[in-house]
Amino acid sequence: MPAQALLTDLTDPQREAVTHRDGPLLVLAAAGSGKTRVITRRAAWLATHVGARHVLAITFTNKAAEEMRQRIAALGAGRGMTVGTFHSFCARLLRQHADRAGIEANYSIFDQTDRVRVIKDAISRCELASEAWKPSNVELRISQAKNHMLAPDGMLAEAVDFRDQTIARIYAQYEQILAENNALDFDDLLLRVAQLLDRDKALRSELEERFAYVLVDEYQDTNRAQYLIARRLTETRRNICATGDPDQSIYGWRGANLANILDFESDYPDAKVVRLEQNYRSTQRILRAADELIQANQRRKEKRLWTENPEGVNVCGFVYDDAQDEADGIAEQIARLHERGRSLGQIAIFYRVNAMTRVLEEALRKKALSYQIARGVEFYNRKEIKDVLAYLRVMVNPSDEISLVRIINTPARGIGKTTIDRLRAHARETGRRSIDLVAAAETVGNLKAAAARRIGEFAALLEKLRKVAAGDSVREIVEKTLSLTGLERAVVDQAGSDSDQVGNLAELVSAAAEYDQQHPDEKQPLQRWLEQ
Repeated sequence: MPAQALLTDLTDPQREAVTHRDGPLLVLAAAGSGKTRVITRRAAWLATHVGARHVLAITFTNKAAEEMRQRIAALGAGRGMTVGTFHSFCARLLRQHADRAGIEANYSIFDQTDRVRVIKDAISRCELASEAWKPSNVELRISQAKNHMLAPDGMLAEAVDFRDQTIARIYAQYEQILAENNALDFDDLLLRVAQLLDRDKALRSELEERFAYVLVDEYQDTNRAQYLIARRLTETRRNICATGDPDQSIYGWRGANLANILDFESDYPDAKVVRLEQNYRSTQRILRAADELIQANQRRKEKRLWTENPEGVNVCGFVYDDAQDEADGIAEQIARLHERGRSLGQIAIFYRVNAMTRVLEEALRKKALSYQIARGVEFYNRKEIKDVLAYLRVMVNPSDEISLVRIINTPARGIGKTTIDRLRAHARETGRRSIDLVAAAETVGNLKAAAARRIGEFAALLEKLRKVAAGDSVREIVEKTLSLTGLERAVVDQAGSDSDQVGNLAELVSAAAEYDQQHPDEKQPLQRWLEQ
C-alpha cells in the first residue's frame, strides 16, 4: 500500500503518531482508541520509508503479535519485518548468538509446570522438606528475583531472614539444574538477552544497525529486563516508539514497572508525546464512569477520554456486605432477566479466582438456574500434549532430563521410580548426562537385569526418534512420534477413540501442519516449532 494511503482514514493524533520519523515517541493510547491500528500503520509506514527489515515491533502476547503480523501483512508491508513478543524475539536471538550468551543453541524452554518440577528437585537437593517449602511460593520468589535481575548471590545478599536465605539456596540449586538440562525458563529469555546486550557492544551495534526502528506495545507492563532490552537496542539511534497507558497497567505482581512509562520523558527529554483520547468502543456513559475512576489514580499521565458514540444506558454498580450476599444478588438479577425472556445462554458471570465459584453455584442452585462453568487446562498443558512435546524436546535437546524423566515410562514400559532415581543419582555421581546412561544402562550399578533391558529398549526407541527428528516436516515428525512411541495407541486404549484426548492429539498434528504451511523454508523446523 502506498505510504499516503496508509493515512487516509486516520484522525489527526493517529496520523501524527504514524508519521513521526526519527527520535523517541511516546503514544499514550487510551482503551478503545485505535492503538493497534496506529502501531500497525506506523510499522507499515516506516517499512515504506526505511525497509521492512529495519523495523522491529514487539508486543506482549502471542495472540496480539499474530494479529499485528496479519494486519501488517494485509497492508503489504510484512515481508522481512520482525514482529513478535519479547519472549519470542529473545528466544530467537539467544539461539542465533548462543555462543556469545554462553549457552547451547538447542536449549529447552521450560514452562510453568517444568519449572515447578525443577524447584521440587532443587528443594530436595537442599535437603529441605517440600511440605515446609511450597514449590509454587518458591517459584514466585525466584521469578521476582529474575524480574529484578537478581542472581542467587544477589538474592542472598539482600536476604533479611532465614526464609529469604533458604530460598536463595534453592534458587542456586534451581539454576544448577537448569544448566544441567541445557534449559532456560521464561524469565531467563529476557534476563539473558538483557545481560548479553549490556556486555556485548559489538552485538548491540549489529542489532541496532539491523533494527533501526523499535516499536514496543503495552510499554506500561515492561519489567526491568524488557526496559533494558528496549533501551540497548535503541541506544544510538534513539528511534524507540513506546505505546501504552499507565491507567491500564495490571502486571505489577509479575514484575512490571509502571515507572518505565511514567519516566519515559525523563529518559528521553526530547520525546514527542501523542495522546489518543478518542474512544471508538464504548458508550458515553461507560466512558464517563471509567474516566471518573481513572482520575483518582495517583501515578498516571493526564488525558481525558471522549467519544462520539451514543449516550447509552446507565452504568449500574452494586455494593454487597459479603460474598454470600453478592452471590444471592447476582442470582436474583439473572432470575429477573430470565423471567423477562432472556436466555440463560446469553448471560455470563466473570469472577476473579476459581475459589469464588462455590457461593455462586449455591446461589444459582437455590434459584434453580442451570449453569455451566467454563474452566479447563490450557491446550499445551494437557497431559497427552505435554507427553508428546517431552519426546520432541528430548529429540532436540538430549540434555533435557526433566523431559526425559517424563517419557522414560510413558507409555508404561515397566521402568519404575526406583530405577529412574538410581539412573539420575548415578548420572550426578559420575558427572554424566542421564541420556548417556540410558544408552549404557548396563554400566549403572544397582540396576536389575530386567530394568537395564527395558531401559535399553527405550534407548533403541530414542535412536529411532533421533532419525525422525531430522525430517523436514513437523507434521511428519509428530505423526511418527505418536506412532513409534505408542502414545496414540495408549490414549485410545485408555480413553477411547472418540475421546477429547484423541481429538487433542489430532489437533496437535494440525498445529504442526499449519506451522509447516506458514514456514516452508524453515531450516530447523522442529526446534522452531517447539520454541513457538
